[in-house]
Amino acid sequence: MHRGKLFLLGLVALVASLAVFAAPAATAKKPDPPGQLVDLQLLAFNDYHGYLESDSNPGPGNVGSDPAGGGEYLSAKLRELREGHKYSLTVAAGDLVGGSPFLSGLFHDEPSVESLNAMDLDVSSVGNHEFDEGVTELLRMQNGGCHPVDGCYFPAIPYPGADFRWLAANTVNDTTGETPLPPYWITKIESVKVGFIGMTLEETDTLVAQAGIEGWSFLDEAETANALVPELQKQGVESIVVLLHEGGSQTPPPGAVNACVGISGPIVEINDALDPEIDALITGHTHLPYNCTLDGRIVTSAYSFGRVVSEINLVLDKGTNDVRRDLSGAVNHAVIRAQITPDPAITQVIDRWKPLSDEIGSQEVGEITGDITRAFVGSSEDRASESNAGNMIADAQLWATQVNGAQIAFMNPGGIRSDLLFAPSGTEGPGVVTYEEAFNMQPFSNILMTFPMTGAQIIDVLEQQCQPQTASRPFLHLGVSEGFAYDLSKTIVAGRCTSISVTDVELNGTALDPNATYVVTVNNFLADGGDNFTTFRDVDPADRIGGGIDLDELINYLGSEGPIDPPGTNRVNELP
Repeated sequence: MHRGKLFLLGLVALVASLAVFAAPAATAKKPDPPGQLVDLQLLAFNDYHGYLESDSNPGPGNVGSDPAGGGEYLSAKLRELREGHKYSLTVAAGDLVGGSPFLSGLFHDEPSVESLNAMDLDVSSVGNHEFDEGVTELLRMQNGGCHPVDGCYFPAIPYPGADFRWLAANTVNDTTGETPLPPYWITKIESVKVGFIGMTLEETDTLVAQAGIEGWSFLDEAETANALVPELQKQGVESIVVLLHEGGSQTPPPGAVNACVGISGPIVEINDALDPEIDALITGHTHLPYNCTLDGRIVTSAYSFGRVVSEINLVLDKGTNDVRRDLSGAVNHAVIRAQITPDPAITQVIDRWKPLSDEIGSQEVGEITGDITRAFVGSSEDRASESNAGNMIADAQLWATQVNGAQIAFMNPGGIRSDLLFAPSGTEGPGVVTYEEAFNMQPFSNILMTFPMTGAQIIDVLEQQCQPQTASRPFLHLGVSEGFAYDLSKTIVAGRCTSISVTDVELNGTALDPNATYVVTVNNFLADGGDNFTTFRDVDPADRIGGGIDLDELINYLGSEGPIDPPGTNRVNELP
């Protein structure tokens, strides 16, 4: 044979032998031993806010164009999803109470907790609204007992408290360092211990009235969770879930509850900072749905008001006591009312409280000539835009405190929880506002405060509408009273406010003088620096003059000055 051919054949044989040596045939992975894996279903929701009813005003809203949510339907969906699952836990990510419609809010959210007990909720994180009435009231909501002022609504059956456990890992006492509620909860699924860490967002102290949280601090979310991982592991816990009342936003089409498109906001940075040993992150606060896998970790949010249930199916390995993430997954289920029969257990709760609320709520308090609404983008509330509701409430607060010398009033958008609609909600006539409708708009019972501010301080406040990078919402548009106007330019990039310009500020047609003093009214939440409007907090508290409860003054305004016209949204000139 020719020497060249011999050489070529030898080379081919050598390469073939090296290939066999370098890449042996792949061996099939051994199957898991029978019985080593166990399935755990987690059913999660967030931001329930006491929405027991589905046909109230405000109602829970839609998923896309389909009416969705409300306690009766949420409970029925939970029961449906549990069917066929040997191990199932129902968990939540905070704001179960607070900012609630009339039926629950009027009674300090005892109806909300009663409905959650009926849903068989197991565990929840606290949210910022759990602190609306302070730490002491939160402990009453957990442990039971009659309200210290209003007493027992059903004397024969005192409020029993929550059957589920609230968790508050990052809320600590400034003196003792202790948490008001447990930081975590451990349960066992067959031989596998599963740990749940629960907490609210670090910014909670900017979102609630200061009086109820004095002496308490809210710590960094990721640092708090990470510090608890070794503590849980010492107790044999390797499967770890965080229930966190903080979230993000995305840009899906309406109704796409399982999307994870352009996810942004605080939850992204928090997830990046979490210990890799944490297996799943169930979130809330932003009232938006998403279903993500970030850095190999399941991250979900279930909209709000019971409109979505997140189903997280965790596969637990009894050999390692850990979650098999490669086998685990999640899906968000829309709670479409037309597809569900209401749960009679929740209907029974509603029927127990409804007679008490109807007697008070049906009282007529004033009139309007047209819809007075919050700002919206599609069906979602838009707190970054000027609204008729915000400006009308500012007008009411200015009217109520002119006796204190007030010249300007501001209203925070998060304090407005519903709209006043011209169409009747019950047996009242068109344009008539009932006590229930006014309560639903302003349910927090904040106190009006009037105090002096310089023109420069007022401009600082307007610039603080551009929220810090750590805030859940990039921009919060204050309602402003009649006679106050300014030009506004802002830049929002990737869910963050990157710049703001406030110019041509006027009061009653005269340019605001930065060096002059003006008399301003806000509620005590803003006066304490809430929503990161910290300049209000710089005013000496000794200069504050009280002006009554905001809801009472709104009712007085509607009754005395009505019928009230929608004030319009042209007090702020937004420049391109």
